[in-house]
Amino acid sequence: MEKYIIDERTGWEYELKGEYYYPTGRIMKKGVLTPETVDNEPEEKYDIGVWGRRHLRLIRQHKNPLYLDLFLSGKLNAYLADVNVQAEDMFARLIKDMAAREGVTEKLKAEDQMHWVQEMNRISAMAREVVHHDLIFV
Repeated sequence: MEKYIIDERTGWEYELKGEYYYPTGRIMKKGVLTPETVDNEPEEKYDIGVWGRRHLRLIRQHKNPLYLDLFLSGKLNAYLADVNVQAEDMFARLIKDMAAREGVTEKLKAEDQMHWVQEMNRISAMAREVVHHDLIFV
């Protein structure tokens, strides 16, 4: 059995996985893209991370047109990787700013480690909620 097939009627490409063909999400145009050229093209790999996976879950369940548009255009992983980078930056910046504002410093860490851990966990939870509310679940 062939690894890739193209439905002549719709132009969709399917890949053989085990005993079944699954859609790859690419629409093949005659004479432009063939399964042989697809194998030779370098595939871009993105790390979507924990924030990207959370956002993916949201758009799959509640924003299906956006999800389908990104998936079918081949931009889903790049979009999720961008969301992940933005969320990581926002999370790190919030933790740093909140810790400085509330006086959670290295001096406190040296004097009372348990109190420092409690405060950092509290700050981390608050920062996580802000990132979820402002960026992930929008």
